[in-house]
Amino acid sequence: MAKCSRCNRSIKPEALECPYCKNPLKAFGHPGIPVYQATEDSFLCDHCLYHQDDSCNYPQRPYAKSCTMFHDKEKPLVEEPVNSSSRGSITTIKFWIRRHRGLLIILILIIISVLLAVI
Repeated sequence: MAKCSRCNRSIKPEALECPYCKNPLKAFGHPGIPVYQATEDSFLCDHCLYHQDDSCNYPQRPYAKSCTMFHDKEKPLVEEPVNSSSRGSITTIKFWIRRHRGLLIILILIIISVLLAVI
């Protein structure tokens, strides 16, 4: 169960607002747009990546208590893909060949040309 950031009570994860304190949890009543909210004694901008790189254009900046675009500056914007160590060497080679198919065709054509020139 999720918790309300204002009253700290347990709420359903799909709730649009807290049933106890009526705190909005989703922006514009849309379940796919979360509203990030700061605690009473801090502001979101202090921990936001967009404030740090000066790309935020929200009018509440730098004193925003709630925001739909907040992204923690400690976390990367794009998660790094996890390399699977369970992938076998044959699968890795097949993936590399499929990815560099054009380079391999050119390399094979050069080798054939050199062999024909030597003969």
